[in-house]
Amino acid sequence: MDVNKTNSCLEIIKILEKYYLCTMYVLELIFGIIANSTVVFGYIFCLKKWKSSNIYLFNLSLSDLAFLCTLPILVAKYSTDKWTPGNILCQNNRVLLHANLYTSILFLTFISIDRYILMKYPFRDHFLQKRNTAVVISVAIWILVIFELLPIIIFIGSTANDDKCMDYASSGVPEQSLIYSLCLTVLGFLTPLCVMCFFYRKMVIFLRNHNEQLNGSLPLERPLTLVTMAVVIFSLLFTPYHIMRNVRLISRIQSLEVSECTQNIINAIYIITRPIAFLNSAINPVFYFLMGDHFREMLMNKVRHFLERVTIGRK
Repeated sequence: MDVNKTNSCLEIIKILEKYYLCTMYVLELIFGIIANSTVVFGYIFCLKKWKSSNIYLFNLSLSDLAFLCTLPILVAKYSTDKWTPGNILCQNNRVLLHANLYTSILFLTFISIDRYILMKYPFRDHFLQKRNTAVVISVAIWILVIFELLPIIIFIGSTANDDKCMDYASSGVPEQSLIYSLCLTVLGFLTPLCVMCFFYRKMVIFLRNHNEQLNGSLPLERPLTLVTMAVVIFSLLFTPYHIMRNVRLISRIQSLEVSECTQNIINAIYIITRPIAFLNSAINPVFYFLMGDHFREMLMNKVRHFLERVTIGRK
């Protein structure tokens, strides 16, 4: 094996972790904190009447904020190439990171379902449009994802190192981790994606069949735009990550005898996809301005009134 070539491949990993991951995570932290904090406080102080979609979006924002809290410690790790907090915090950090990914997927899926139901039942007389139902579904999503991610603690703990906090695909026994990762990909990603595409198709058919009867298309085009954006985000952000996570685990299986340099190249591509997948935490707040519930107007009015009070108080 060419030692210089292996060292060169390994150097790529270190460069990506120190400069690419740190830069991307810092940007996501800054924009994500500002955007999601604005949404959370806007919902708490501006929204008087909560609907089912508001409950899903509020939980989506809380999930994003929980993930963003994990970024400072990750940035410190990748910038110094050291992990000092210990293995327990490493496991909790990785669980929170993946919890954001899969709760986001599920909340976006139910938002898509809610938007379709809104088209069919514009007077909100369907039981899935009730606030109590949305609360129950939201709690169920959190519980489901937490139980879904508990095995990650075992896989990370099986190769624990006090000085390193390896990502999920780089830790654990690869054969066992691969089986779990494939199950997580199918149940946590592909299934919600299929559900979202199903309701997107039903929306398109609904609009096509009722086009002649519609006097104003905006109320129906807006839910369709929301679901279209969700499908695009699923495809562009989450697919590369899930593909490369499984490829990374496959490359680590010793019986396949994949060269160390090839493993590092695969790992480098996998590293590139990771912050792209978690970019959703900064993009999700865009959904709040497309909901049709006048959130942007309410938020701007609140800010305008606050600035007017400040201006009057200084006079």
